[in-house]
Amino acid sequence: MPRSLFVIAPTTFRDEEYLEPRRLLRNAGIEVVTASVAPGLCVGRFGAEATAEVAVKDVDGADYDAVVFVGGGGASVYFDDPEAHRVAREAKAAGRLVAAICIAPSTLARAGLLKGVRATAFPSQRDDLVAHGALWTGADVETDGPIVTASGPEAATAFGQRLVELLAEATPLSADE
Repeated sequence: MPRSLFVIAPTTFRDEEYLEPRRLLRNAGIEVVTASVAPGLCVGRFGAEATAEVAVKDVDGADYDAVVFVGGGGASVYFDDPEAHRVAREAKAAGRLVAAICIAPSTLARAGLLKGVRATAFPSQRDDLVAHGALWTGADVETDGPIVTASGPEAATAFGQRLVELLAEATPLSADE
């Protein structure tokens, strides 16, 4: 079973950007592990509650088939976080899917993962992504190799669907199938 890691802020993560892609992945049989600054209760902008099972500092990005950074105002806590950058870089170096939605693509940009990569984000992040070498598209969902970015809450379903598609493509069929 593919495993994914969702990285959320301890407070004011964007509820639907976490809940909708998580629902879609789980429905597709993909395990979802939630990480934050520390294990424990995290609360979204609109009151959704999530339990982080692990701290970002304790994660090896290569242990997951996908590492997904969730947006919302609180996501800025990871923009310049060396541990978040390390996790994203480990995942990419291991050939894993690395994804971010809303303002969270700025974390990937500042980790150096978007140089020369087609990417999108919430419009407020355009200048930050471009300053860090991203090729801004402004699309709802953008895929460039193993990197998937999305513009915000209105793209949460399409973002989740794209992750499911890519994880299904990357999962080899067993000998029984």
